[in-house]
Amino acid sequence: MSIFHTIRKAFNLRRPVMRGGAVLSVMALAACEPIGAGGPESGRTIDPSKPVQVALLVPGGTGSGDLDWLARSLTNSAKMAASDAQGATIDLKVYNAGSDPATAVARANEAVANGAQIILGPLFADSANAVGSAVASQGVNVLSFSNNTDIAGGNVFVLGNTFDNIADRLVGYSVKNGKRRILMVAEDDAAGQVGARAIERAIQRNRATLAGSAMHPVSQSGIDSIIPNVAAAAASGNVDAIFMTANQGAVLPYLTDKLSGAGISSATVQLMGLTRWDQPAARMQLPGVQGGWFAIPDNARKAQFDQRYRSAYGEAPHDLGSLAYDGVAAIAAQVRSGNRNALTTSGLTQNAGFNGITGAFRLRRDGSNQRALAIATIRNNQMVIIDPAPKSFGGFGF
Repeated sequence: MSIFHTIRKAFNLRRPVMRGGAVLSVMALAACEPIGAGGPESGRTIDPSKPVQVALLVPGGTGSGDLDWLARSLTNSAKMAASDAQGATIDLKVYNAGSDPATAVARANEAVANGAQIILGPLFADSANAVGSAVASQGVNVLSFSNNTDIAGGNVFVLGNTFDNIADRLVGYSVKNGKRRILMVAEDDAAGQVGARAIERAIQRNRATLAGSAMHPVSQSGIDSIIPNVAAAAASGNVDAIFMTANQGAVLPYLTDKLSGAGISSATVQLMGLTRWDQPAARMQLPGVQGGWFAIPDNARKAQFDQRYRSAYGEAPHDLGSLAYDGVAAIAAQVRSGNRNALTTSGLTQNAGFNGITGAFRLRRDGSNQRALAIATIRNNQMVIIDPAPKSFGGFGF
């Protein structure tokens, strides 16, 4: 363990995690029906017999083709959920919040002035943080599409799948399979450090052992510099698994190739990572990823949702579009049940959670979320599910 050291870099908590990555991931209300508490109570009570005013803040108006596609997907998905909300009336108003906090705050204040009782969005963590602060005194909760738990808490919740969810699922599965001694390999940039902290927390929660950590700059020479020490640790017999953040797109192919060249593969020491190893599909042809573990959402409903969306709007939805559907449908499910606290912390964080487009999820009082994930691997150049995602939180070891 002494051959490894951790490089700590200052991290601005307002900076969005995986900001670039976020612009990358018959359906009825039952898709988000409740299936069955940390921070202070916030949010407005409602009359569930009346329309609920929901403001949707999307990253439109920036001139970016990718962001405009995402904004369309979020808008259309939210409208689909509102249309599906039998037994609840959702009055959805859409606002282009751009990509900067000032614009997002201006649109949020406009929305609240127009009667918004809850805000769905925005996408970026710094914008969500600013919006949460701006509307907190008015008793409005914010369900952001961010995956950055650093901005969660108070009246701000994150809907995006978090590093903590992924790390906890993978470490838990690793421990159940007798692989407790985990070596962490992470980029030394902001996203890599956030991922590293999530891995460390998961190791602690699951009573595994951090067998060492190797931090590398995001460059070929940076990766090259750690390979000898990682290989030596793997050969020592004191490491059962190597957990890589590998957030930057070019890191995983290069890192796994260099490890393979040093004789390190999942056949010798189990490899796993925070990112999906099956996307893009060409990755699955790489020798170094064969046998590696990664976590993916439960896609049982996703294909049906995508087909319905494509039929309605003539294009494929962005992977993150389903977050808007889930957010609206979760609100509608609580309203439909007659819950006056549907938009408050206690209503949004009911323990049973919801069945979403990409599987079971629930919000926590600290503003973070928990999502049911499957464990996948690459076998013979194909993605294979080796441990399915749980369908509910009953008996689920979160």
